[in-house]
Amino acid sequence: MPIIKILPHPEYCPNGAEVSAPAGTSICEALLDNHINIEHACDMSCACTTCHVIVRQGMQSLNELDEAEEDLLDRAWGLEPNSRLSCQAFLAQTDVTVEIPKYSINHAKENH
Repeated sequence: MPIIKILPHPEYCPNGAEVSAPAGTSICEALLDNHINIEHACDMSCACTTCHVIVRQGMQSLNELDEAEEDLLDRAWGLEPNSRLSCQAFLAQTDVTVEIPKYSINHAKENH
């Protein structure tokens, strides 16, 4: 099973974490299944960007972006060339390293 290394995030996993999940699992599902409660306001339906992650290693092993994900990513805070919506990024057999951005567009969550 591939391993997802999550870089430290002050809220979701202050010390970082490593979790494993079967190939075919989305990064979002894998994080949630392992008690890393990443935001996912649209319930993983590819309708928001709150589950945005930056793939630091292993990007080539994930499924390709589709047009809906590409369009939504344009609205993500802190967008980088290796950004993905974790609900749409499915694992293959290769380990990946991800960073959860400090902020999301979910202003209610951020207490604005």
